[in-house]
Amino acid sequence: MSSDEVLLRRAGAADARPAADVRLRSYAAALPTVRCAHDEVDVRDWFVRVLVPQCKTWVAVAGHDVVGLLVLNGQELKQLYLDPPWRGRRLGDRFMALAKQQQPDGLSLWRFQVNGPARRFYKRHGFVEVERTDGQRNDEHEPDVRYVWRPRT
Repeated sequence: MSSDEVLLRRAGAADARPAADVRLRSYAAALPTVRCAHDEVDVRDWFVRVLVPQCKTWVAVAGHDVVGLLVLNGQELKQLYLDPPWRGRRLGDRFMALAKQQQPDGLSLWRFQVNGPARRFYKRHGFVEVERTDGQRNDEHEPDVRYVWRPRT
């Protein structure tokens, strides 16, 4: 199945756990050296109680399976995760187009410094690095980078 055949839609309550599972698998694959600040039970609970009900959350669905997610909270892009087999299939590009459509005045996000592939992805989509930290403000205590995207005028 190509990424063009994948449906992007707003997440509902039934999508919270499958979306959390995508986040857990993606995080483990992309960030094997980064300490997980929250266990799997806490992540799933947070998706069910907080993330899906309180933030604008979209899922990518292939057949009956959630294979990706995008979470926006105002102008902040909180999460963009793809199931590992779906990386490199332009699904992230589709989510990025959706995020920019939803927030045409601009977006910001934080990513770990160690996550080179994600940082390259965001730079390719016009995000500019505006701040680096030592990680003391995030739960993982991992050095991170803040990026901002503003539309061209």
